[in-house]
Amino acid sequence: MDRRSLIKNAGIAGVLTTGIAPAVHAQAAVRWRMASSFPKSLPTIFGSAEKFSETVKALSGGKFEVSVHAAGDLMPPFGVVDALQNSTVEMAQTASYYFTGKDSIFAFGCAVPFGLTARHMDAWMEHGNGRKYMDAFYAQYNITSMSAGNTGTQMGGWYRKEIKTVADLKGLKMRLGGGLFGETMNKLGVVAQNMPAGEVYQALEKGTLDATEFVGPFDDERLGFHKVAKNYYYPGWWEGGAELEFFINKKAFDALSAENKAIVRAAGAVAARDMTAKYDMQNPMALRRLVASGTKLKPFSKELMDAGFKAAMEVFAEHEAKSPEFKKIHRDMRAFQRDQVLWSKFSEWRYDDYIGAAKI
Repeated sequence: MDRRSLIKNAGIAGVLTTGIAPAVHAQAAVRWRMASSFPKSLPTIFGSAEKFSETVKALSGGKFEVSVHAAGDLMPPFGVVDALQNSTVEMAQTASYYFTGKDSIFAFGCAVPFGLTARHMDAWMEHGNGRKYMDAFYAQYNITSMSAGNTGTQMGGWYRKEIKTVADLKGLKMRLGGGLFGETMNKLGVVAQNMPAGEVYQALEKGTLDATEFVGPFDDERLGFHKVAKNYYYPGWWEGGAELEFFINKKAFDALSAENKAIVRAAGAVAARDMTAKYDMQNPMALRRLVASGTKLKPFSKELMDAGFKAAMEVFAEHEAKSPEFKKIHRDMRAFQRDQVLWSKFSEWRYDDYIGAAKI
């Protein structure tokens, strides 16, 4: 045996004798499950979860995979926070305001009446105090969060009868997305009901609901609301820019390698941007189709908007009186909003107003 072979064999023997294994740099495969609160029939919202999964797999070379499960597959649509808290799944894709029954603070992760627009929400969450405050709150539920995309300003919903004044809202049975909007509308006489999107059409058709709101033209058209309620109002003042979120089991995220954490964050950013862009592309065409099919498109009156604003501010004041944490987050959001609105007056609003009137 030559000298090099002798040294090589001695080295292997030394490893076997000491029990010290050579360094292995390849990362073990990671398999996660994501439960969505939305059905597959909504390619905008549910598509964000699919985009996240595709991107994670691509960036990791297939070593990190996230299987995506539609609402009801693993658990009820509104069961995802409990599942994360109990470590039943590693991720969820949802709207945080669905869980205000647990704590009203959940609303700030998605949308509140007369709240932030999509761009303002993105700025507050990523460069203001939004994400910091919300993740500090979510930690008690074993959750850390990322944006899953934003719907933009939503529509004001579908109504079986015309809504001309605040009095027309009294006794109205309406499906609402959740959060503080339901409390606000209750003050205006609405009987608010929170139910998954997939159950709403049948309720409207049977007359157990008088009205519903969901998102906007593209999603609403797919859900068929225009077939059972012809009056379509705008704007959705309760959702100036509804943020969907990826909720991640905090223990599972903390256990990831630095490389996989970076992959998760990058995939979230890709999915969020894709969702918002998809809505902006698809909503105009869907709105044209809806109007062409007989939908009656109408603005809410200023009287109704003013009444909604007054009721919303009363709801915020009530929650602030009960919760110092709610008050801290709400006041921070409003201070941020004032600056954003001031800037928007001199930039996009003026530009959009001109270009909307110009012949382009």
